[in-house]
Parts: sequence; structure tokens; C-alpha cells
Amino acid sequence: MNNENVIARSIREEYTEKKETKIDRLVKMDKKVRTPAEVFAYTFGTVGSLVLGTGMCLAMKTIGAALSFAMPLGIAVGIVGIAMVSANYFLYKNMLKKRKQQYAPEILALSDEILKV
Repeated sequence: MNNENVIARSIREEYTEKKETKIDRLVKMDKKVRTPAEVFAYTFGTVGSLVLGTGMCLAMKTIGAALSFAMPLGIAVGIVGIAMVSANYFLYKNMLKKRKQQYAPEILALSDEILKV
């Protein structure tokens, strides 16, 4: 009998309208702050690693073997890729810091309201 109640309640919860709580709003606001910085970091890091890989392929003459200047070009492209990958973390932290400063008043006000500070 108890098992039936649990199943009935779980199904009932799926069909009832859920109201957004303050905690839900706080989590949404936190995601709103973090998501753009994370998307940028993943995208920029991926592009940087592809540039680095292209430079390595050029330097080892896996691609561009017919070019006489493939190795120096590969080294130059690889250095650009290394710079991109190395700078990615610092760019991410800076972007996240600016977004936190931008949204801090709203998030702090809502968290104070929840915590009743």
C-alpha cells in the first residue's frame, strides 16, 4: 500500500504546476552569470587547441609537406595556439569576475531575502 502512495505522488507531481521559488530564481541567476563565461572558455580553448594542432602538423610536415617553409610556419602557428590555450584560463576568470560584479547586487539581495539576513 505504501509503495502505491509513493508512485501516485510521483505521478501527481509531474502533472501539477510548479511555482518558481526564490531558490530557483537564485540558481537561474547564478547560471546566467556563469554560462557565457563557460561557453566562451570552451569555444576559445577548442579553437586554440585546433590552432596548436595545426601548427604541430605543419611543423612535422604532416600537412603542407610540399611547402619549403612548412616547419617555420608550423612553429609560428603553434606558438599562436599555445598563447591562446594559455590565455584561456585568465580570460575566463576575468570574464567571470566582471559578470559577478555586474550581477552581485541582485544575487546578494535575493540571497539575503532567502537567508533573512
